Amino acid sequence: MHVQLKDLGPGFSQPALCSQSVFRHALAALSLPASLQVLDPATTLQGMQPPQGAHPAAAALLLALLDQDCKLWLSPGFTHSDAAPWLRFHTGCAVVSQLAEADFAWVAAACEVPPLSSFSQGSAEYPDQSATCIVQVSGLQAPAPATAWTLSGPGVKGCAQLQVDGLGAEFLAQWRASQLHFPCGVDFLFTHGQTFVGLPRSTHIQG
Repeated sequence: MHVQLKDLGPGFSQPALCSQSVFRHALAALSLPASLQVLDPATTLQGMQPPQGAHPAAAALLLALLDQDCKLWLSPGFTHSDAAPWLRFHTGCAVVSQLAEADFAWVAAACEVPPLSSFSQGSAEYPDQSATCIVQVSGLQAPAPATAWTLSGPGVKGCAQLQVDGLGAEFLAQWRASQLHFPCGVDFLFTHGQTFVGLPRSTHIQG
């Protein structure tokens, strides 16, 4: 999609302060799986104009996490959006067409999550070189009904319930298969509106 710079929406109103705030929320989400993180529209998100089809939380996460050394892959749902030029302008990141090359992936909807094996997984020596995937979903609940996912592992006291709308048995099967290669794997952040939750590769899911 060709967009002129003058037509791109603004990013953070105070880049340093807003980025720090979002980054702290992201760390909390990944260190405490199933803890819902809510970004304040009156401070962190004030003045930000996300790209077409973007959740505010997802756009803010990428503004805070990306820089000129990062490679980003976008799912087909962003083909007709200004997401790519918006992020290139505000972060300097490179947008790539091959998922395996990407440090970050932005998925427009749960139905577009690629096979987990197609992401960069890192290596036993450098597990930190794996990808982080941000997925926009139609709903999040934590705590959630007993029929939802049951999470356990580092950062979860006992167990926790989480419902991520749109992800079912196929995702769970792939998640369990990927954990056979831990510490390699993919970390996820699921967003809905101004809210998001983390699912690090160390988390076990039953559901």
